[in-house]
Amino acid sequence: METITIIIAIVALIAGFSGGYVLKIKSLNKKAENIIKEATIEGEVIKKEKILEAKEEFFSLKEEHDRLITERNNRIAAVENKFMQKENAFNQRKDDLNRKIKEFEISKNETDKLKIHFTSQVEIVEKRNLELEKLINIQIEKLEKIAGLSAQEAKDQLMKSLKAEAKTEAMAHINEIIDEAKITANKEAKKIIIQTIQRIGTETAVENAVTVFHIENDEIKGRIIGREGRNIRALEAATGIEIIVDDTPEAIVLSSFDPIRREIARLSIHQLVTDGRIHPARIEEVVAKTKKQIEEEILETGKKTSIDLGIHGLHHELLRMIGRMKYRSSYGQNLLQHSRETAKLCAVMAAELGLNPQVAKRAGLLHDIGKVPDEEIDVPHAIYGMKLAERYKEKPEVCNAIGAHHDEVEMTSLISPIVQVCDAISGARPGARREVAESYIKRIKKLEELALSEEGVIKTYAIQAGRELRVIVGSDKVSDTDIEKISNNIARRIEEEMTYPGQVKITVIREHRAVSYAK
Repeated sequence: METITIIIAIVALIAGFSGGYVLKIKSLNKKAENIIKEATIEGEVIKKEKILEAKEEFFSLKEEHDRLITERNNRIAAVENKFMQKENAFNQRKDDLNRKIKEFEISKNETDKLKIHFTSQVEIVEKRNLELEKLINIQIEKLEKIAGLSAQEAKDQLMKSLKAEAKTEAMAHINEIIDEAKITANKEAKKIIIQTIQRIGTETAVENAVTVFHIENDEIKGRIIGREGRNIRALEAATGIEIIVDDTPEAIVLSSFDPIRREIARLSIHQLVTDGRIHPARIEEVVAKTKKQIEEEILETGKKTSIDLGIHGLHHELLRMIGRMKYRSSYGQNLLQHSRETAKLCAVMAAELGLNPQVAKRAGLLHDIGKVPDEEIDVPHAIYGMKLAERYKEKPEVCNAIGAHHDEVEMTSLISPIVQVCDAISGARPGARREVAESYIKRIKKLEELALSEEGVIKTYAIQAGRELRVIVGSDKVSDTDIEKISNNIARRIEEEMTYPGQVKITVIREHRAVSYAK
């Protein structure tokens, strides 16, 4: 029984499992059918969308194709229009050409007729010319018999008389032009120089050959001198100048003809006094630093000067020499200020004369670089400056202007006389150079005595700070024709026997008075 019961239970259990499986299969079949339906519906929708997209793309392609066709048709129509226009123009030209050919044929026929007529006229004229020549020859023979001269001899005499008359008139005309040119040239030259001087600002000279270093008290003098004078000896050896410590209160004099050395010594002493440590080792260190500082300042000054004047492309050695000019003076006139002033004058004058102001300005700035050499030289500063300019690839006209500004070499360009004139203007103007009163008085006296030594001179007056000399001669001793000779002699003797800036004008005055009294 138990076994039967177990079997029945197993069968029931299997039947329950198989029934559930059948139910599951049915539900899965329904789901599959639903999915198939949904997929079919979705496929139809996608199919319709794709068909719509294809139609839209087809229409857009068709529109693009129609547009291209239209554009091509328009281009073809335009080409056809151009071709038609050209064809019409060609036809028009063809008609014009045919018309001109007809006109040419007509004119050719007329020309042929005229040619025939002209030929006949020429023959008539030639016959008449032959007759005229015969008549002229007959008349010439009659005239030769009457005058006693041949036609060639008469022609030669007439040519000689005409040539002499033309030469006389030409010489008179040339002299008139030369006189007028001299008057105009002098007037224009004075005008240009005056305008140039008026347009340039200048300074007066204040530099000298010594530098005075001021100190707070005389105790510092002892520290500068040092034990047994070792500090002052170290300073003099390091700087190459002479230091004068005398009884002048609160001052030490630094003496040297080299202004750069004086400036190095002044700055070094100032730094030593400010620092308070003064001994030979410290002195050498400070002087070395100051020298380096001065060299940098010199180069910077050269660069600044070239930039201020608008001059570019200078070699750095030339810039350094321009900077060295700051510490150099000539007759009390600072060399850098003189060179700057000359450069500006040259630029103004060159512009007035229609020349290149940049080249003139460059030559004016560099004209005195031979005065600041790094070594001892035995040639004039103008020649040395010209060689330096040539070494550093300056233009030939600049080099010539530098070398010729004191007439050491021949001038080869118009820039050279401009630099010479502007150098004289800058150096000879009032206040440009410092002159000791004693030497000034001696120069004035020598001028007057030199002129007074000439025969026939009664009185002499040096005026305008020695730039003009008035000479009065006796009318009973000197004639009007002799005064020019006296003025030339005085000018020549001044040039040979005296040294002076600029030029001296000599004016010789002769006056004759006749006085009578009516009683």
